[in-house]
Amino acid sequence: MQSFSRVFRAALAATALTVGTFGAVPAAVADDGYQRGPDPTEESIEAPRGTFEIGMAVVTRASADGFGGGTVYYPTDTSEGTFGAVAVSPGYSSSQAAIAWLGPRLASQGFVVFTIDTLSTSDSPTRRGDQVLAALSFLGRTELADRIDPDRLAVMGHSMGGGGSLEAAKDYPALQAIVPMTPWSVDKTFPEVTAPTLVIGAEDDVVARPRSHAEPIYESLPADGDKAYLELRDASHSAPSAPNTLIARYSLSWLKRYVDDDERYQQFLCPPPAVDDEISEYRSTCA
Repeated sequence: MQSFSRVFRAALAATALTVGTFGAVPAAVADDGYQRGPDPTEESIEAPRGTFEIGMAVVTRASADGFGGGTVYYPTDTSEGTFGAVAVSPGYSSSQAAIAWLGPRLASQGFVVFTIDTLSTSDSPTRRGDQVLAALSFLGRTELADRIDPDRLAVMGHSMGGGGSLEAAKDYPALQAIVPMTPWSVDKTFPEVTAPTLVIGAEDDVVARPRSHAEPIYESLPADGDKAYLELRDASHSAPSAPNTLIARYSLSWLKRYVDDDERYQQFLCPPPAVDDEISEYRSTCA
């Protein structure tokens, strides 16, 4: 597989992007390093929008290479430097519309987010893993490449897309983080996945039951790695398909901590949150 760093650092090429913008509050200047945006608070990590104004670029199916097209959401202000990039795959029988809410929500917090359509809505987790990696590679050949750090890449996915995020991490260990959401996979063991992984399960999921999918997947990840298991109380398999504050809160904190190496977000992950009326289970290797 071609190096993502090499792709991103290659000469930029024109692609079929239809660009528009929608507003948010202008970004504040970060302190240093990969920190992007102001100091986080409980309110800011749960807010529907962050402090970055964002733009939107549509990638047509015809112009996509190795996936089914999608939508890129990105911060318009580059005064703080480059951003990490996150590709997100929908689940079985779903289009990008099912996970589109994550695009502006995460991008306005300081990420370039690519919500994709798959080549077929029935694609397997393995094929979805290939496609989120193809989407990240594609970003490196667009006019948005100059705002992305090729060494700070992550993937997310729902259902079979969640299984796909794990397959992607097997194939490309340099990923900085992955977030499988109510993941479905025939393979339940991923000891070779070394990327920091936040597995999100749903207590009432009857499609990918936590005891058969999310939990054994979490348990199979290396014990000495950075990993966490969040189970949503009274939630179904489709919980990630609609705006969800709990998913956004922990996904954002995970991406900030491991993609941006932003220790300001450690407080929201460690010590682990208590079980309550929203969380039925939480486990992690947090020290």
